[in-house]
Amino acid sequence: MELTIDQALMQGVAAHKAGNVQEAERLYQAILQSQPKHPYASHNLGLIAISFKQIEAALPLFKTAVTVDPDTEQFWISYVDALVKAKSLKEAKRVIKKAKKKGFDAKKLEALFSQSKVTTNNKVPPQSQVNTLLECYQNGRFGDAQKLAISVTQEFPQYQFAWKVLGAIFGQAGKKLDALNANQTAVGLSPEDAEAHNNLGNTQKELGRLKEARVSFSQAIALRPHYAEAHSNLGNTQQELGRLDKAKASFLKAVALKPDYAGGYYNLGNVLKELGELDEAQASYKRAIILKSDFAEAHYNLGNTLQELSRLDEAQENFKRAVELKLDYAEAHSNLGNTYKELGRLDEAEASYWQAIEFKSDYAEAHNNLGNLYKELGRLDEAEASYLKAIALKPDYAEAHRHLAIIKQFAFKDEHYCNMWNLYIDENTSDEQRCHINFGLAKASEDLGDYQQAYSHYTEGNLLRKKCLDYHISEDSELFKRIESSYQQIAKNSRELNNLVTTIMPIFIVGMPRSGTTLVEQIISSLPEVTGAGELSFVSQFGWQLATGVVETNENSLLNFRESYLENLQSVSQGNSIVTDKMPQNFRFIGLLAAAFPDAKIVHVKRDPVAVCWANYKEYFVSNSLGYPYALKDVVAYFKLYENLMEFWGNSLKERIFDLDYELLVNNQEREIRKLIHWLDLDWDEKCLSPQDNTRSVATTSNLQIRKKIYQGSSHQWKQYEPFLNGALDHVV
Repeated sequence: MELTIDQALMQGVAAHKAGNVQEAERLYQAILQSQPKHPYASHNLGLIAISFKQIEAALPLFKTAVTVDPDTEQFWISYVDALVKAKSLKEAKRVIKKAKKKGFDAKKLEALFSQSKVTTNNKVPPQSQVNTLLECYQNGRFGDAQKLAISVTQEFPQYQFAWKVLGAIFGQAGKKLDALNANQTAVGLSPEDAEAHNNLGNTQKELGRLKEARVSFSQAIALRPHYAEAHSNLGNTQQELGRLDKAKASFLKAVALKPDYAGGYYNLGNVLKELGELDEAQASYKRAIILKSDFAEAHYNLGNTLQELSRLDEAQENFKRAVELKLDYAEAHSNLGNTYKELGRLDEAEASYWQAIEFKSDYAEAHNNLGNLYKELGRLDEAEASYLKAIALKPDYAEAHRHLAIIKQFAFKDEHYCNMWNLYIDENTSDEQRCHINFGLAKASEDLGDYQQAYSHYTEGNLLRKKCLDYHISEDSELFKRIESSYQQIAKNSRELNNLVTTIMPIFIVGMPRSGTTLVEQIISSLPEVTGAGELSFVSQFGWQLATGVVETNENSLLNFRESYLENLQSVSQGNSIVTDKMPQNFRFIGLLAAAFPDAKIVHVKRDPVAVCWANYKEYFVSNSLGYPYALKDVVAYFKLYENLMEFWGNSLKERIFDLDYELLVNNQEREIRKLIHWLDLDWDEKCLSPQDNTRSVATTSNLQIRKKIYQGSSHQWKQYEPFLNGALDHVV
């Protein structure tokens, strides 16, 4: 039944008195929708706002009530009370005067002043003094501003605005505890000031008091629900507390409230990136940049996201834009260097790293990146110097310790070994750090011939890595099933060679990681017409959904995959028409590759199963997409999945795949290499017999081994650990 306004008001008042505030609010709002200036509905809705300490929301409601019905005394009392609580004392006095003119006895209204906390000490400083204070602060004269603010707070200790400004000044000067005290005072003087709570939260967050900051931001939002900046700040705090979904919700609320909030979109991008929602993250960063074109940090993080998506040219452009906007942006220079390195532009990569170091001499990460570049180039002395510099700047830099351990030969337990050991036993070392340190100590122990100690460190390092990745073998088992079941549809849409035109041809080198794919690429790319592009993510990036049946395979989708792959391959081709892509994991997508690239060659490298499994287990893979190597039972199970899938491909595509046996290659080098080059239909060159002389950059874990001549015996190194394996690898053969 529809209610009249009077009936709705009576029911609202009854609900209000009964404590059912939500129902009362609903009824009052319904009245105002029908009669926007209804005095009693406005007044009572104002009382609800006051009960939730939403003073600013209550004021216009009380003002409406006294304007429409100036003869009701309670309306005047409520309005003056709210003005006093909001510290709007001049306005309160003006309203009292007006009430007197209406014939009201002003004693009740004036009593509100005496009941408030306002004292004779709560005088307001001259406006000129406040203006001077603000001018100094806004013009960056923080010393003068600080002196003025302190002077004002001493003379007018109840003047809350001065405490807020003083808190901002202390925060700008890095005096965090002083800023905390000033902001706490501001909140104490005006508990209903949402901005003061927000400022306090920012200071608490900077001090690492995240739970306190979360409370302050929540209080700011309770006082002002549409406070977009407070929602965003709460999101940042939730993110630091590891509550990513709640952070995402806060950022979404912030940008919904304020659609032109560039900072909100930037923060949303950051949490989306951390959640692995990369497409959504890049869209959010782009929105931030549209709203604020000179947003260097947004360009930087957009570059990071695009780099993770393997969209290297776009990543490069955003890093370049970031350093154009902010010349001394060391992090952007360093990550621009990483992108150049992935694009094979090594001189530019080196220059970018040095540029980062020039702007930030204590930038340990840039020295580490420089070390990685020198390692890939085989310039090991320079790599060692860079890692040592990184460690000197940041002694607990576990990743740099691991990198240094990999490239050096330990003859005894030197200073570096002792430093790693001290980090290993330090209870403050995080799991992630201890994981890196374990792999470093394992390599050192192996060099020293202490295989039992090495095995112990490999075991612990792998356990920590698996814990971090939260991997289960069933993930890959299900994936391989989907790949096999999707192949029939892919095969039906295979491209015809005579319908294709291309200026670039890929050679895919596949197999289990650590099976010898790097050596094979080094051999093939010794030919002058071939570019060795290394481990490219393009097949997975553009073809994953096709290969696993997530999207329908048809002629158009297959052609789009081919074109996207070739376009990106061109960017790393260095001008050559033949490019090797030695991503080992592409063995999973051989069916898709055969269908989309009938003109391409596929080389499958096979190696002794036990040697491969052990080599996987003892390796720290940077990519988080590889989860199986960190438990021996998972490695064995994954190897079985790999063998079964390769048998499946062999049954359908045997003529498209060249099987290269690593053991045969190292035992009869020239014969096997000549067979390979002939099958690839390339011209023979004696350089193929000396892959160690190939000076190209090698980014994989084999980059030290391939700098040496091809040698026999590497497949037997696992036997040093056989006494400790307890037969874990017996069933892999």
